[in-house]
Amino acid sequence: MERIVLIGAGSQQFGLGTISDIFKSKILEGSTIVLHDVNDFALAKTKRIADQFKEELKAKYTVEATSSRKEALRGATVCIISIEIGKRFDLWDQDWKIPLQYGFKQIYGENGGPGGLFHSLRIIPPILEICDDINKICPEAFVFNFSNPMQRICHAVTTKFPELKFYGLCHEIASMERQLPALMETSIHNIEFKAGGLNHLSILLEATYKDSKKDAYPIIRNKFETFYSRLINYHDGFCSEPGAERGVFFEIFKSYGYLPITTDSHLGEYLPWAYSVADHGAILHFYDNYKIESLKPREGAKDYAHFFNMDDLKFHERVVPVMEGILNDTGDMEAAVNVPNKGFIEELPDGIVVEVPGNLQKRGVDGIKLQNYPKSFAALLNLQVSTIKLTTDAAINKSFEVAFSALLSDPVVDNAKSAKKLLKKMINVQEPFLGYLK
Repeated sequence: MERIVLIGAGSQQFGLGTISDIFKSKILEGSTIVLHDVNDFALAKTKRIADQFKEELKAKYTVEATSSRKEALRGATVCIISIEIGKRFDLWDQDWKIPLQYGFKQIYGENGGPGGLFHSLRIIPPILEICDDINKICPEAFVFNFSNPMQRICHAVTTKFPELKFYGLCHEIASMERQLPALMETSIHNIEFKAGGLNHLSILLEATYKDSKKDAYPIIRNKFETFYSRLINYHDGFCSEPGAERGVFFEIFKSYGYLPITTDSHLGEYLPWAYSVADHGAILHFYDNYKIESLKPREGAKDYAHFFNMDDLKFHERVVPVMEGILNDTGDMEAAVNVPNKGFIEELPDGIVVEVPGNLQKRGVDGIKLQNYPKSFAALLNLQVSTIKLTTDAAINKSFEVAFSALLSDPVVDNAKSAKKLLKKMINVQEPFLGYLK
């Protein structure tokens, strides 16, 4: 039986959502779920609610909780990381809005641009500490990361701990599973597709009908304008306006001929021209509602009952079917995994963490090579390579100078003097987290 450690389980959205997914698995029955968080109060709340649903559902699992990471990791076979540092939205607001005051036209500020750098430099050091413990205590464990910024976290970890079985998982690929059946007018079970790139900067490369082997891209291109102009974006119980967050999305499709996997708030973080075409109103609408929804008080089990609806066998995240595929050595394909490039996208250097399909094997997840990746779009991906590498270097070596170089290498940054002022400002404002760069 497995010992599955949820690191960051005090976040009820992550902790209880993942527990509910595990409870739905027959393959994992008998396993022990270990909840770990540094926040004792939040951890106790997650444990209490998990126990209540375990009893109610008669789930055949053991649930433990501990604030000791070393205790949690002892004997672990699977570790799932989803953490944030400090007060998430307060820091996110700073990441997003302070660079704007220094003249940098960034979007969203979570994963790319100056905000993405500050977020990365806060969260990479504690994740490296977690992985150091995993490397010492349970080095054979499979490690799955949900934390953002995905690209930079995964690159830092796989650079420092290349032997860890470490993978990044992101649910954005599920947009294709929702949208392609409507576009192609067939069941998802009749669709084969491949997508890839960098996390949050990824495109649909192929879509075909399984029964006829017919290429679906002519149909997608023909229906694109009408379909996406009317599409409503649903996000965890709330929705945006029709066509929302489609400025950068439409521009990429028109300019490069490929369907993006996600929308403006993520796509636009990496592109120097995105600010000029982005749907800023929809991005703010999403962010404001996401913040309200995330901070909404939830006290008892009734607030999480939707997670534990066993009549709905859909998983909230992708990690449980990935674990099942590895344990059963199925060879099934997972549509998107973040792994170090080993020729999977030839246009990108090896070692940069790419998001590609992967085969689920007993030894882990093997990335799948994407043939004939479009060079025009790969040029956008390559703009991020130096920034990713320098972010890793700055975090590992605790270097202000390298952090400044990472900032200057970012395609969104266009003023060196303002960049240095911004970096010093952010280190002072977020001193508890970035003070190590002084």
